[in-house]
Amino acid sequence: MSGRRSGRPTLEQVAARAGVGRGTVSRVINGSPRVSERTRTAVDRAVAELGYVPNQAARALAGSRTDAIALVIPEAEARLFAEPYFLDLMRGVGAELAEADKQLLLTLVRSERERRRFEQYLAAQRVDGVLLASVHGDDPLPDRVRDLGLPVVMNGRRTEAEPVPYVDSDNIGAGRAAVAHLAGRGRSRVATVTGPLDMYVARARLGGYRAGLAEAGLPPDEALVEAGDFTEEGGRRAMRLLLDRRPDLDAVFAASDVMAAGARGVLREAGRRVPEDVALVGVDDSPVARLMDPPLTSVRQPIEEMGRSMARMLLQDIARAPEEPRRHVLPTELVVRASS
Repeated sequence: MSGRRSGRPTLEQVAARAGVGRGTVSRVINGSPRVSERTRTAVDRAVAELGYVPNQAARALAGSRTDAIALVIPEAEARLFAEPYFLDLMRGVGAELAEADKQLLLTLVRSERERRRFEQYLAAQRVDGVLLASVHGDDPLPDRVRDLGLPVVMNGRRTEAEPVPYVDSDNIGAGRAAVAHLAGRGRSRVATVTGPLDMYVARARLGGYRAGLAEAGLPPDEALVEAGDFTEEGGRRAMRLLLDRRPDLDAVFAASDVMAAGARGVLREAGRRVPEDVALVGVDDSPVARLMDPPLTSVRQPIEEMGRSMARMLLQDIARAPEEPRRHVLPTELVVRASS
């Protein structure tokens, strides 16, 4: 018998033979420029010795890519379909990919098991690139996708120094604009309901809120800050805590329209009139804002355009690997309505 193992050689066997990691093998196979010539030679030698034929190479022989793009959202279905944000983002991504004749694969990753399964799916080279939305600060998936040699673009970022390409909106500016508006209307005890603080978007909007207070000459007060989770129930829970601590508050900046809707319900139950007693501002300028009673003042972010921009950036990266990670931040705009 020969020394070669029976059955089709695996990516792990190639990596072991070459003395490198599995992700490095994937980068070499995908033609990534982020590999040294010495490493490329070692992997090519291991591939030849083992007779390994990767799926992507087989597709190349057939003369085509998968023409499929994965949009990954690490959230439960309930939040996905309850929040207009995700629907607008998908609309933008889908429109841009349709114009490029690419197929959109929507994937929900809600657990560690599902994340591992998705990584295995990616390792099989079944998509040409990955779009990620609603990524939390400790999520390793963006880095794992890059380790597999696949182009990836995120909606938002995990930190200020995000190494993965992303498209974001001016979240700090959103918080500053909301507080400036409320202070300009004579409100002096401005509370905020933040998003989950393990997400950069929530920390940025909180930072904008604090900067807005300083610019308006209003003193910071941590009793006026309460964390939510971008859900309506989270907005309700945070609003109850704020009223318990500071019943004299006269304005609320909620970091999303959905949380503002929850806060509005609690204010009504407590007998507080909007905007006479408490002014209210949200973020997104979603249908929720326009349908609330009274209609909600909200900071508009161009969600559908963010989706389009993400898809365009990814398609460009698939066609040609960029030398540096790209970053694109879109402006926000305050839309004033009757709630403030």
